Amino acid sequence: MKDYKGLVRKAVAGVTMAAALAVPTMASTAEDTIKIGLIDPLSGPFANVGDLGVKTFGYLAERINADGGVLGRDIEIVPFDNKGSAQESLQNLKEAADDGIHYVTQGLGSHVGGALIDGVEKHNRRNPDNRIIYLNFAAVDPAFTNEQCSFWHFRFDANSAMKMKVITDVMAELKDIKKVFLINQDYSHGQYISKAGKEMLAEKRPDIEIVGDVLHPLGKVKDFAPYISEIKSSGADAVISGNWGNDLALLVKAGAQAGLDVDYYTYYAALVGAPRALGKAAAGKVKIVTEFQENLAVDRDADELTEIVETFGDRYAPFDFTVLRIKTELDMLVKAMEKAGSTDPLAVAKAMEGMSLDTAMGTATMRAQDHQLIQPLFISTLSEKYKKYDAEGTGLGWVMDSEIPADETAVASSCEMERP
Repeated sequence: MKDYKGLVRKAVAGVTMAAALAVPTMASTAEDTIKIGLIDPLSGPFANVGDLGVKTFGYLAERINADGGVLGRDIEIVPFDNKGSAQESLQNLKEAADDGIHYVTQGLGSHVGGALIDGVEKHNRRNPDNRIIYLNFAAVDPAFTNEQCSFWHFRFDANSAMKMKVITDVMAELKDIKKVFLINQDYSHGQYISKAGKEMLAEKRPDIEIVGDVLHPLGKVKDFAPYISEIKSSGADAVISGNWGNDLALLVKAGAQAGLDVDYYTYYAALVGAPRALGKAAAGKVKIVTEFQENLAVDRDADELTEIVETFGDRYAPFDFTVLRIKTELDMLVKAMEKAGSTDPLAVAKAMEGMSLDTAMGTATMRAQDHQLIQPLFISTLSEKYKKYDAEGTGLGWVMDSEIPADETAVASSCEMERP
């Protein structure tokens, strides 16, 4: 990756020089910055998704700093390359703590998210004067806001249970869906989707037949043709997949090459690389459940968000601005620091509990019980007929099918949180 203008440290030494020049300046010269450690894969099979995260966080931090920062201080994004490993992430966490970083963020992989929750809990118990908050923008295992909930963890993405609730509510109304195939990555996120998809469909549409349920290794499959052959022979009408990164891009690319005629219900088909891999054959077939896609900015006449979509796209093409929850995370963090009048993690965590934030897509609320963000969600389809923005220069854009109000996305939590 490119040089990150002085911020890429030994933690990301393995990232190539070529990618770094594309990342915005992140206040690297200021001594009194508010540092946020970004712990995600910057090398390996998911490096492109990690790179998108670095660019998105850096760009949004740049905007906050240009608007005066937070309590007179700039935000500094400090990337760490965890190589997709939970063990490496814990080492990154230690390095962040040693460097006086009080906020870490991560999203790519619930196997990492679970390790970070445990790591932050242990660190904060041992170091009450050097606490850390974990801001989670995409690790969606429901356990993190249920039995594994933590006062020091805040999740800004809808969890897998919430997204599966929305997907199965929609599928239950489509009478032409008779057979469903589930294919997911073999770790906690994918395993939950497999389990919840079967349970929720059985409850809402017992006539739907589950004709396949496959878990495959995370980030290791190079050829999905055998899986596509299995889906094709099953007679499935629809596929549900929580895959992300290359695991999704290669899956749908193999499906297009084989002429697989199904609707894909996905969590992450809007992420970097997937639209290009999908191609024209995906038109009208690939759907996402998400808090945002670019054409929603047009639907809502959201001027600031439209400007972000366009300036980010101009700077980082073919990357698109697709992860609004990163903006929500940073905006809520800024609001909590201003409310607390401090950057102290305990004061900020208390301020963030129960906080509501008006976004261009609607009101988002950080539920105090379990620190799960409750926000509107949308089902959208990749189409040749879109309002303004295509995805990654493909000539296909996302079109909203339905909006699910925030209160209808929420699911109950079993969290019994211990508070300091």
